[in-house]
Amino acid sequence: MRWTWPFNDRARVGKHKNGNGSGANGAGPDFLCVGVHKGGTTWLYQQVDSHPDFWMPPLKELHYLDQLSRVQRSSSPRCRDDRDRRFIENINSLSAKPHLDFEHYAQLFEPKGPLLSGDISPNYSTLNNEVIRRVVRYFPNLKVIFMARDPVERLWSHLSMEVHCHQIEAFDATDIDEINRQLLRRGLLLRSYPSTIVARWKRHVHPDRFRIYFFDDLQRNPTELRRCILDFLGADPDNTNNGVPVDYNSWARMGKLPLTDKVRSHLAQFFKKELKTCAARLGGAARNWPARYGFSLLLFVWDMLDDSIDLFFWWDWIC
Repeated sequence: MRWTWPFNDRARVGKHKNGNGSGANGAGPDFLCVGVHKGGTTWLYQQVDSHPDFWMPPLKELHYLDQLSRVQRSSSPRCRDDRDRRFIENINSLSAKPHLDFEHYAQLFEPKGPLLSGDISPNYSTLNNEVIRRVVRYFPNLKVIFMARDPVERLWSHLSMEVHCHQIEAFDATDIDEINRQLLRRGLLLRSYPSTIVARWKRHVHPDRFRIYFFDDLQRNPTELRRCILDFLGADPDNTNNGVPVDYNSWARMGKLPLTDKVRSHLAQFFKKELKTCAARLGGAARNWPARYGFSLLLFVWDMLDDSIDLFFWWDWIC
C-alpha cells in the first residue's frame, strides 16, 4: 500500500532522543507487534497487559501508523484510571492531525512511567518501506515482534472472523469460485505472505531487536512462548501473578467456517510457494508447514530463488 499521510517535519529530524529513541522523558513504545492477524496478537496483548512489568494502552490496536487511529471500534476502550483517560484524550487529539507525528505519538506512552509498553497493531504488517524506515529511525532501540501463522490456517481463521463479526457477508465456503473471489481481495492478500512481511521489517530493524514467534508454539506450549516473549521484551518471565491463564483464548468460542478437504487442498495449492518460502526463510515451526499439505522441500533450494524473486516483484507491484 502507498502511504497517504504526510510526515511531521519534527519527526523527520528526530533530535534529542534517548532510551528507546523517544524524547528526553523516556516516552514512546518499547516494542511493536506488527502482526499477523489471527496469529495470537490478542493473546499477547492480554498477557502483557496483565503483567506487572507493563502498562499497556487501553486499546489493543492503536492503528496510528497505518490509519492515524481513525478506525471504527466495535467496543469502548478500557478506562479504569486517569492514565487510561489521559491516553484516550491524547490519541483522539492526535488522530485529528493530518500527518504522522512521531513526537506526539511517543508522548502517548508517557503514562507507562518506568514500566514497559508497546503498540500491538497487526495491521502494521501492511506498512511500506518508507514508513517502517522512519519509525525505526525515530525509535532506533524499538523491539519488533511478528507472530507468524501457517498462511492457509491464518486465512481461514481471518475469513471466519470477518463473517462472525459481520465485517463481510456470509458466503458459500464450499464454492471454489467464491473462495477465489475472497482470496483475491487486496486487503487479504497484503496480510497473507508472512515471508515478505518479515523481509520488509528485517531490512530496517537490527536482528537483535526483531523476533518471530509462531502460532504453532502458542497452541503447543503457551507457557514457554510467554516466557520467551517476556524475556525478549525485558520483563520478568517468572512472574505469573497476572490473573490471565496462559492458555486463555478469547476467540475460542467463535465458530469457524466449515473447511472441506477440497477447499483446504485448493488453498494449499494457492499458497504452495509461500509455504515453502516460509519454511526456508522463517525456520522454526514454519519448517513443518509444507508437509501438512503433502509438499516436499526436496529440491526446493533451487526453486526458492525464483519463487522469492517472483513474490518480491509481486509485493512491490501491489504496494
